[in-house]
Amino acid sequence: MASDPKTPDAPKPSNFLRGIIERDLEAGTWSQRRFGGTPGDGAHHRAGAPDPARIRTRFPPEPNGYLHVGHAKSICLNFGLARDYGGVCHLRFDDTNPEKEEQEYVDAIIEAVRWLGFDWDVNGTRHLYWASDYFDFMYRAAEALVGAGLAYVDEQSADEMRANRGDFNTPGTPSPFRGRTPEENLARFREMRDGRHADGAMVLRAKIDMASPNINLRDPTLYRIKHATHHNTGDRWCLYPMYTYAHPIEDALENITHSICTLEFEDQRPFYDWLLDNLATLGLLERPTPRQHEFGRLNLSYVITSKRKLRALVDEKIVEGWDDPRMPTIFGMRRRGYTPESIRAMADGSGASKTNIWLDYSVLDGCLRDDLEGKAARAMAVLDPLKLKLTNWADVFGGAATEPCQAPAHPHRPELGQRQFALGPELWIERDDFSETPPKGFFRLFPGNKVRLKYGVVVECTGCEKDASGAVTAVLAKVLPDTKSGTPGADAVKVKGTITWVGVHDAIAATVNVYDRLFTEAQPDAGGRDFREALNPASKRVVEGWLEPSLAGTERETRLQFERHGYFVADRVLHSAGRPVFNRVTTLKDSWAK
Repeated sequence: MASDPKTPDAPKPSNFLRGIIERDLEAGTWSQRRFGGTPGDGAHHRAGAPDPARIRTRFPPEPNGYLHVGHAKSICLNFGLARDYGGVCHLRFDDTNPEKEEQEYVDAIIEAVRWLGFDWDVNGTRHLYWASDYFDFMYRAAEALVGAGLAYVDEQSADEMRANRGDFNTPGTPSPFRGRTPEENLARFREMRDGRHADGAMVLRAKIDMASPNINLRDPTLYRIKHATHHNTGDRWCLYPMYTYAHPIEDALENITHSICTLEFEDQRPFYDWLLDNLATLGLLERPTPRQHEFGRLNLSYVITSKRKLRALVDEKIVEGWDDPRMPTIFGMRRRGYTPESIRAMADGSGASKTNIWLDYSVLDGCLRDDLEGKAARAMAVLDPLKLKLTNWADVFGGAATEPCQAPAHPHRPELGQRQFALGPELWIERDDFSETPPKGFFRLFPGNKVRLKYGVVVECTGCEKDASGAVTAVLAKVLPDTKSGTPGADAVKVKGTITWVGVHDAIAATVNVYDRLFTEAQPDAGGRDFREALNPASKRVVEGWLEPSLAGTERETRLQFERHGYFVADRVLHSAGRPVFNRVTTLKDSWAK
């Protein structure tokens, strides 16, 4: 889905970000902007045509891990706002840290954003950018700040800088190197660039206010020395910009209007504005410069989203990889069977506010059910099989080996057609559909009781077979004649129970992964506790089940409703026609409801 205002999913409720954008558009705040067609400095954009995008937003992940459900909120918000207001959203890789970034993560991020339904190719232009492509300008901007007396090289140790920074009650102490002349600082900064000093020997700092009540304005670091190979620029650079310095510049070079980020960056906004204002004054950037707006994070209960902790789950083999269906990564959620539409609905439904948001996991499951109820074809499956023997088969059906049955692929979508399967003398049923001594209110199979085999016939239980240990190995029942569903008089025999089944003769054997929440606690790492203590031992149960024959040839990532059991998906990695593997996405109703 491109950032096209004509193709919104649905009307969106208003929120404070929409209010800001609408006020800006009404006031014409950005109407005079020009765009050079590609990212560039002030002169580049001044030479361009009027910007065809009414607004510009961006989703700027660092390629140091896999995206998770929290990122989905930011993706939907940035791309969605651009789409709804006639704008463009850029995908930008914030690759300013050479030691943690890998091509694997770049590829995974691109695939995840596209899978969620968004794109960055708009009106023939591909808005996919890399922060590292701006390193030359960032360095030029740093030299301009040094020359203007707005930045200096500090040779204190990291411990000394930390101690001299002060705290919320104590102003900072100026560095002994703060008084150097611009010429001295520029010479030292170029030595840093040329690799003449070791990692950590010195940094470039902004010269703002060591007594500021906002600690982020107490001469923040702009550049540090790091002799490391970068995935994009190789060994060209041995000093790299800090994120807080790079990010505002990236926004400005890309002509971003609304830089939307999460709430923890609110205290950084004064530096964001200070930096861009000074670079505009120095003639390097065009006004108006981008403006930063913060929204509260989306947190989902029963998951963790710390990259470090998610990596621990993978490295310690608690899960089976980054795409394990229990993981809150976009890849894991996709493999589990969640749809892009359900994730977007959850993100859009949570709105945008100035406080962090906690959503119960059931909200996501509810969005998934809402999406699949009208889409997913139905099928019968038996996940805990017990054999049912119809002892009077020959008396009722004569010499017929099977009796054909059919059911709609979807109860409300006749265009999907009919499923075909057949009764036979032996069937698979769910083990808990039989009880020798049934509890009160049990209406399924027990000696003397009648039930309907869904889409089939009414049967009456006559007993069971057991092995030497006393375990039930088969249920015995007789068919009541003239009770086949859809035939005249089929409803003459009234029953209180209906059970699902598949025929032993045509059932498809399948591995079914019954997934549940990975943690038993809503906030598994709250208060700094070890999240491992809250792991759910029942988060994955593997069963060998039987499926109705209509599922033969089911393609990977096909989502279905297994009647009575919930929503399932054909695993996107392991499933094949010769080895069906299905994952449970969610149950038909919230099994965790209090």
